[in-house]
Amino acid sequence: MQGLSEDQVRLAETLQRHLAIKERDWHRLKSDRHRRAAEQLSAALLLLLRNGAQADGDVVALLESAQRWIQREQRDPGCPDHGRRSS
Repeated sequence: MQGLSEDQVRLAETLQRHLAIKERDWHRLKSDRHRRAAEQLSAALLLLLRNGAQADGDVVALLESAQRWIQREQRDPGCPDHGRRSS
């Protein structure tokens, strides 16, 4: 994307890092629809700034995911580690 400074991209990276749900917070925040939407929106912004038109499809998918979280149409599928039996 043209006309962006490195500082602008770094700010988007910092925002994404702060909004991404950390492993230790996963169970507490996994169903917070606004937090999940914010996480998706910040990821979309970062992709757009880094990759421009090359990331259009991925950006749209993240925006649609954020919209589904906000509209309560998307839910967390659950922790993939739960229910696994150790052999």
